[in-house]
Amino acid sequence: MSIFFHEQLYRSPELMAKIAEFPVTICGAGALGANLTENLARSGFSQLTIIDRDRIEERNLSTQPYYKSDVGAYKAKILTNTLYRALGVAVNEKSKELTPENCSQLLGNAHLVIDTFDNSSSRQAVKDYCQKNNLACLHVGLSRDYAEVIWNDKYRVPSAINDDICDYPLARNLVLLAVAIASEVIIKFVSLGEQDSHTLTLGDFAVKPFIA
Repeated sequence: MSIFFHEQLYRSPELMAKIAEFPVTICGAGALGANLTENLARSGFSQLTIIDRDRIEERNLSTQPYYKSDVGAYKAKILTNTLYRALGVAVNEKSKELTPENCSQLLGNAHLVIDTFDNSSSRQAVKDYCQKNNLACLHVGLSRDYAEVIWNDKYRVPSAINDDICDYPLARNLVLLAVAIASEVIIKFVSLGEQDSHTLTLGDFAVKPFIA
């Protein structure tokens, strides 16, 4: 019986075959990126690349799918190893910093780029590269009670004020809700080519279409 037995019953064998062969690159292996990569892998995506320069810290453990024994190791490396052990999915791991200079090297093979970075300079580099090369790109971000899942043509890079600061309020449930919405948006894109953008708030469980 297939690992993806239940998912295939829900999605259809045709869509699952399409998902399995669709190359996706996830930028960032933190709360959003790591959980999203795991969710996509468990949904049947097998052509995944993960990019992240950071190492695991103890404060990451409540919102990111890592273990105490992983502290100090590269996030992308550990995530890759974990998903291979769990599913036999070989994620392409790149423990590197993404910059405007190496975007073509790191993003060039993707059919879809997912930006979950926590700093404006990296988000800007992803946005600019994908816009210039007409590459589909979905940005997923959050702040306190709010999260957004927005395609590149409507996305505005946040201000660099308090950029890359790790001491901020973050609820695990908001992370997982954002990951679930983003995953469905991605699957709909693969299936139908549609690009839906959404905002969501945890306090009232509201998920709404994003209007630029």
